[in-house]
Amino acid sequence: MSIFDIFKQLEKQKDTPQGAVEYIIVGLGNPGKDYENTRHNIGFMTIDTLCEKHGVECKKLKFKSLTCEVTLCGKRCFVMKPETYMNKSGEAVIDAMQFYKIPPERTIIVFDDISLEPGKMRIRRKGSDGGHNGIKNIIYLSGADTFPRIKMGVGAKPNPDYDLAAWVLGHFKKEDGEKLEQCFENAAQALELIVDGKIDTAMNKFNS
Repeated sequence: MSIFDIFKQLEKQKDTPQGAVEYIIVGLGNPGKDYENTRHNIGFMTIDTLCEKHGVECKKLKFKSLTCEVTLCGKRCFVMKPETYMNKSGEAVIDAMQFYKIPPERTIIVFDDISLEPGKMRIRRKGSDGGHNGIKNIIYLSGADTFPRIKMGVGAKPNPDYDLAAWVLGHFKKEDGEKLEQCFENAAQALELIVDGKIDTAMNKFNS
């Protein structure tokens, strides 16, 4: 083995999660090709950016989810994209929380918000479900609403009569692409700050 190979192996070991899982990071969405890149799947898209940034793939099937692990600020994080469909997201999240003994306060949820324009995001320590079915199911099954969360803007319906399900299951406009890419990068940075115990800094820096 050459000296280059040794350094490469040591570098890889440094990025490999060590010790017990300390945080769970969940991006909400719906599985399958039909739902790819839809507004409701912005949680999945954010997780993809986080994983790409850390050179891992979220593809190991566990707890009814596609999963992987990343190290953020020295802390081992279990990352999830539930495959249960949005309305039953809690089934996957609660299974992982119970297995790793992670409280709601260290379970971070990323999901879509129609009250924010594409490219905008809002971080909260806790809160109600706000009418979001994925969050509603997580709160119902866990009995807690103290999940840190990152709300990712997908924009409001074009008019009051427009069907909400059709809107969130629709695709983003082409012109939203650049704003979304920056928002995904910001969310990945925000996740690192939250895991590092700096949620106030994350809110001050990124809240729209």
